[in-house]
Amino acid sequence: MTGQYTLGQTEQAVAERLAGLQVDHEAMAVVSNLYRAAGVVRNHVERTVLAEHDLTWTGWVVLWVVWVWQDIETRHAASEAGISKSTLTGVIGTLERRELINRRTHPGDGRRVLLTLTPRAVELMAETFPQFNRVETMAISALTEEETRVLTQALRKIVVHLEQAPSRSSGQFPGETPGESPGN
Repeated sequence: MTGQYTLGQTEQAVAERLAGLQVDHEAMAVVSNLYRAAGVVRNHVERTVLAEHDLTWTGWVVLWVVWVWQDIETRHAASEAGISKSTLTGVIGTLERRELINRRTHPGDGRRVLLTLTPRAVELMAETFPQFNRVETMAISALTEEETRVLTQALRKIVVHLEQAPSRSSGQFPGETPGESPGN
């Protein structure tokens, strides 16, 4: 158990709270379980692999993004890491003090900043990623090969769908009629 209540207790309390409301319970269950699963994995990784290296999840994700893309602008690193630019600024400061990341001015535009990993960070990523991946493997070990494949495809489908969906500020959500709000 990761929180005060078990998954079953939480689902029961939510069902009682939402009784009588016209909401899509299946959609809510998928998204809330996705969120809960991500949180459980994140917390486990932070307590195990990342704690050994004095890294937070967010610090790890920023290192991962820069490791993958090698030379990346800060605005793109924030987007890829799923964090705000202001959060990235704090994380970069911490990683710079630990001599894990370098920032430099973009050669074509002095207002833009590029990030690269230090040699020490490249070694750290090469050392820790296999450990991180062992936790990923353990996290999904309760699933069959087919369940893993289906879940992977389903999650990719959600990501692509939301990347292509209009935001609420641009009008209505797909499937809504003008003036309608979700849940109405």
